[in-house]
Amino acid sequence: MRTPLSTFSYGLLFNTLPLTSLFSKLTMARSNTSKPKVDKMQQLLHSHPSGGWDKCWEKGVTPWDLGQPTPILVHLHQTGTLPKGRALVPGCGSGHDVAAIACPERFVVGLDVSENAIKQATKWFSSSKSAENFSFLEADFFIWRPTQLFDLIFDYTFFCAIEPEMRPQWASRIRDLLKPDGELFTLIFPISDHEVMKKSCIPWGSGQS
Repeated sequence: MRTPLSTFSYGLLFNTLPLTSLFSKLTMARSNTSKPKVDKMQQLLHSHPSGGWDKCWEKGVTPWDLGQPTPILVHLHQTGTLPKGRALVPGCGSGHDVAAIACPERFVVGLDVSENAIKQATKWFSSSKSAENFSFLEADFFIWRPTQLFDLIFDYTFFCAIEPEMRPQWASRIRDLLKPDGELFTLIFPISDHEVMKKSCIPWGSGQS
């Protein structure tokens, strides 16, 4: 029997670092995003139901993209907190997080449904020093069938981008892609440090197998 979803690791170990320093970087990056760009993104998604995300990458309308690795993910990598083995980053976009945590002890697969996103990630990171420790793949997370399971899945701006009615399917796919003792790390963009601390005490997961 596979591990119930509620037993997966869901937290980001909030007590291991000062919240203000890392999340302030996220806040600053997001605050630099103009509302017109967000509006344009929404227009593209609505006008291209089957290829909206790819159209956003084609047009360079990616207000969710930090343009750098997620700071807290880098911290967890540098402190040895992340599991070794095989890792998956669904909705990897331009690939910053993939390249940041790839190492000889951890092979990372960056998955995205957007052809343009994968092309950009490959262009930026194919010649990096850790290139042999990661790969980028254009595929639909919900129908993709890898040949091996993962020790780690990192989700940031992927779960929140899908339609609410698809969330149970997301949970099932996460369960099926993780090894029985695998770990899921998710990051929901915080409203404030206070809200993060408050919400970090609430377990993620339905408790259903």
